[in-house]
This record gives sequence, structure tokens and C-alpha cells, in this order.
Amino acid sequence: MPTATNARTAKALEGVRVLDMTHVQSGPSATQLLAWLGADVVKLEAPTGDITRKQLRDLPDVDSLYFTMLNCNKRSITLNTKTERGKEILTELIRRSDVMVENFGPGAVDRMGFTWDRIKEINPRIVYASIKGFGDGPYTAFKAYEVVAQAMGGSMSTTGFEDGPPLATGAQIGDSGTGIHVVAGILAALFQRESTGRGQRVNVAMQHAVLNLCRVKLRDQQRLAHGPLAEYPNEDFGDEVPRSGNASGGGQPGWAVKCAPGGPNDYVYVIVQPVGWKPVSELIGRPELAEDPDWATPQARLPKLGKMFQLIEEWSSTLPKWEVLERLNAHNIPCGPILSTREIIEDASLAANGMVVTVPHPERGEFVTVGSPLKLSDSPVDVVASPLLGEHNEEVFVGELGLGDEELRLLKSNGVI
Repeated sequence: MPTATNARTAKALEGVRVLDMTHVQSGPSATQLLAWLGADVVKLEAPTGDITRKQLRDLPDVDSLYFTMLNCNKRSITLNTKTERGKEILTELIRRSDVMVENFGPGAVDRMGFTWDRIKEINPRIVYASIKGFGDGPYTAFKAYEVVAQAMGGSMSTTGFEDGPPLATGAQIGDSGTGIHVVAGILAALFQRESTGRGQRVNVAMQHAVLNLCRVKLRDQQRLAHGPLAEYPNEDFGDEVPRSGNASGGGQPGWAVKCAPGGPNDYVYVIVQPVGWKPVSELIGRPELAEDPDWATPQARLPKLGKMFQLIEEWSSTLPKWEVLERLNAHNIPCGPILSTREIIEDASLAANGMVVTVPHPERGEFVTVGSPLKLSDSPVDVVASPLLGEHNEEVFVGELGLGDEELRLLKSNGVI
């Protein structure tokens, strides 16, 4: 795997200062992307630190991978915003920032004395972004977590097999999915500021972000009014979109078929396009099905998708998934192996593309993390370690805000930082 570097290169968001008042995952995932795009992200933490520094630790007394993987390329300062001096310092930080991001519970920042009206009074050009679990309405005060957002955004009811319970997806669409939406809103607000000279409020709810990612299921809900969904493998349809296992959910049927030797991830996902049926039938040793009127057309195959993929699986289950992949790709048949987390973290191509990177850390030694999926030709990303708690207190408070060394010591002894 390549080692991340500190090479100095101009970045897309260079000169943009982000005051990062986020914690756990949804907010930090957004601000980390902004940092990777070149923004100066100053992570403001309580003196006790982001709770994830100590959660799910694999090594004692060092920041957890949960924290390090979400907070690369940032600076860390500590501040007790419940104190009067803390509020004064926060006011100055807001005045000097282009963007402020928070994901506290509803009303928490307002109760600190920093309503949107107050914030834009301090800095009319600031973009103030908030992540909440839900929009205004009966759910507003609900506590939101990753899987709660999945449950209430349409994902869980449509994930799983027909005869099983609703399932959570392994992808963090509630937290990190919302973070990506927030980045889009922030960038749009910064762009609009170029013409208006004003900042603005950006709000994204986790439930809303998940719903946006589940829009095709809302499409299918409306299609149900006109009859069963033929491309689904389900036999019975009610008045709600059913769970449909590994069906593709699109116009081209797909399924995960077993491969040898039959381990938990020995599968290849195969999509059968109309043009692909003839080569598939030849590969599985049933070339006659390419001309059989009961199988030759997509319309003929749709009512028996289960049988079709069973025939493919009888062939694929005799071969390792990488050989299945090679044979299918030779005929330009859309497919992909189910990659385990171990296979992904060891994948040489992902490392070569900067998606799996090894990062030096002052206490860990090094850790492996996910790199930036955003590839800009003039703004390359160099992933650097997440900051230690309060690592940049002196740099920011003394070097940038102009506090004296003696006041810095007093702030620390008085529990303000």
C-alpha cells in the first residue's frame, strides 16, 4: 500500500476555514471531505474530546480507528463553550471562519447562545451547516443513529429477503451518506456567496438523505398501482414494495450466485442483459436455451428469474469466484465478485488508486484507512493523520487569535480548554 505524504500542492478549497463542531460520524465524515479538498478544518472539541476517540479501541490509550478514520487532515483545538470565556473565544472563531458545521441534538447550539441570527450577526458571510436526524415535524426530537435513519428513510423495509426481517445495510448511508449531502450543500452555498456576498444556512436531515438514496424504491411504490413488479423475484405483491433479496432493482435482472468452495463471500453478482443471455447459456452448458421460446426473450425469462439464476449457480458453484469473473467478463457480461473486508483492505488496485492508504500516526505508528473517493486533477489529496486532542491549541489560540501564553495556561487550568 502507498504511504500518505505531506507534499504541498494547491488545493481546491485552499483559503476556506471550516469550524468543525461535529462529533461521531455524520459530521466528521463531511468535514474530512472538506479537509481533503483543501479546506483548513479546525475541529473544536470539548476538553474531554470527541467521544469516538475512546470508542471501539483496538489498542489501549490511543485514539480509536473509529476516530482516526473520520478525522484525517484536520487540526484539533479544545474549548468548553459553556464558560463565558469559551463563548467569547467561540465568537472569535466564528468571525474568522467561512464555514461552521455541527451535528449536535436539535437546539443545542442555540442554547449555547449561538442562534443562526446571532451567528450571521457575528459573520454575515459564514455558511452554517447542521446535520440533524429529522426535519421539522413529529420526529424532530427523536434521537438519530445510523440504523434509525435507515429504518425511517425507506432502506430497511426494502432490504433483506421476502421471508425474513428488515435488514440494515453495511454501508453507512445514514451517517456518511448524510455527510456527503452536507458537503454538496456547503459547496453550493460557498459558490452562491461569490455572487451574493452572503453566507447561508444549510440543513440536512439523516432521514432525508437516506430517502434520497432510496428513491428507486419510491418509484417502485408508485409502479405497484399498475400491477406486480415483473423484474422482482417475488411471487406475491401487496400494496408496499417488498424485500427482494439480491434483485438488482433495475431494468436488468441480477443476483448473487454461489461459487466454489462455498465460503461466506464466495459469490459473484451477475446481471443478465438481453444481449448477454446467449453467451450465458453457452457458459453454463445450456446453449439450447438461447433459442428456446420459453427462455429466449427477457419477457419469457422474467417470470422465472429464480430458475434462471439457479441454472447459472449450478455452473458457478463449481468454480472459484475469480474464475467465474474471468469467464463472464470475457463475454462482456456485467458482474462483480463479492469482496470481503479483508479482500478490500488487501486489494492492490484500491491501494494504487489511493482508496486504501497507510497513514503514519504519532501514537499508533500507522493505520490503514479509506482515502478520498473525490479525484480532482488539480487538487490531489494527501491523507495525513487525525490530530491528537488539543494538538493545535497553541497554534490557533496564540498564533492566530493572539492570546498570550499566560492566558493559554490559565485557560487550561480553569478548564476552558
